[in-house]
Parts: sequence; structure tokens; C-alpha cells
Amino acid sequence: MDPVPAVFAGVVLGGFGAALLVWTAVRLRHGLPVTAGGGPASAVLSVILGAAALLAGVWCLTQL
Repeated sequence: MDPVPAVFAGVVLGGFGAALLVWTAVRLRHGLPVTAGGGPASAVLSVILGAAALLAGVWCLTQL
């Protein structure tokens, strides 16, 4: 993998994953729904996708 695209993809994916996990944690801590009209499944899906994006970003950065 070329270094510049790997760094860009790693930063974007890592930032998105971290932001999604922080957003989910803040919403759950305040007792608010994660999505409009969503139930507990939306919180679980949000955590799974946030962790997957964060791990993908870390993987991209380790491929340098």
C-alpha cells in the first residue's frame, strides 16, 4: 500500500470510528437514543461499526 493513501485512509477511518464510539457513549450515558426512533439494536450496531472503522483505520496505519 502506498504511504500517502494509507495514512489518509487510516486517519479518516480511525477518526470516524472514534467519533462514532464517543457519540454513542455520550448518547447512552445521557439516556438518549442513538438514532431517531431507534431502539437498543441501533446502539449495538453503532458500537460494532465504530469499532470496525477504528480497527480498519489502525490496520491501514500499520501497513506503512
